[in-house]
Amino acid sequence: MNFHSTEVRQRAITLLRDGASNADVARTCDVPPGTIAYWKHLDRAKRGECPGKHDPKCPRCDGRELDGAAYSYLLGLYLGDGHISHYSEHRVPNLMITCGESWPGLMDDCEQAMRTVFPDNSVCRVRKTGCRNVKVYSKHLPCLFPQHGPGKKHDRRIALEPWQQDIVDAHPWAFVRGLVHSDGCRIVNWTTRLVAGERKRYEYPRYFFTNVSDDIRQLYTDTLDKLGVEWTHCTRHGNPYNISVARKASVALMDLHVGPKY
Repeated sequence: MNFHSTEVRQRAITLLRDGASNADVARTCDVPPGTIAYWKHLDRAKRGECPGKHDPKCPRCDGRELDGAAYSYLLGLYLGDGHISHYSEHRVPNLMITCGESWPGLMDDCEQAMRTVFPDNSVCRVRKTGCRNVKVYSKHLPCLFPQHGPGKKHDRRIALEPWQQDIVDAHPWAFVRGLVHSDGCRIVNWTTRLVAGERKRYEYPRYFFTNVSDDIRQLYTDTLDKLGVEWTHCTRHGNPYNISVARKASVALMDLHVGPKY
C-alpha cells in the first residue's frame, strides 16, 4: 500500500480547489485517480459542500407550492390512461401515462405537466410499439393521486378528495382537457339532409369521451355541467360508456379550451 505525505495531499487539495480536474491532479501529484477522488470527497464533506440525500418536497406532506393548472391536467390524464406501479427493483413508484405516437404534441404536454408538478423528480419517455410511456418517479405519488389502488379503476370507487376538487374547480378546463386527451377525441360526423328536394351531405364536429368507469364519467360530466357544456350519453351495445358533446355552442367552447389531439 502506498502512503502519501501530508504535503502531497495538501498540494492535491489546493489544486482541486483551484478548479483542476481529478485526472490532472493525479498526474501532477503522481497519485492514483481514485485516491484523488476520495480526497476531494473528504475535503468537500469537511466544508459542507457535498449534496445531501435526494428528498424532493411534497405539496401534501411538506406544503410545497403546486401548480394547479398543470396538476388538474395531469389528474385528467391519470384518470384516463395512467396508472401507478412500483417495481420491486425500483426504490420509488412511478406514474405512467401512455401516449400514442400519433399525438406528439399531447406527449409534450404530458411531459411538461409532469415536470411542472414534480420539478425535482426524474421524468422520462419509454418507447413501446405505437406509443410511448411518459413516466415520473416519486415516493409521493400516492399523496398526490389518492385514487391509486389495487386493480383496475373501473373496479373500484373513484372520487376526488376535497383538496383535489378545489383544484379542479379552479382549473376545470385543464381537467377536461386531460380527460379528453387521454380517453376522448374530436371527430367530424356527417349525415344527409333533404334540401329543396335534393339530398346533401352535412358535416358537424363532435367530441367523444369514453371510459368504462361510471365514477370517472361522472367527474367528466359534472365538470362539463359547471362549465355550461351540454352533453348526452351515447349508448352502444347497451353500454353507456360514451359521452357526446355535439351541440354547436358547446363544441365551440370545447374547441376554444380543449381542441383536437395533435
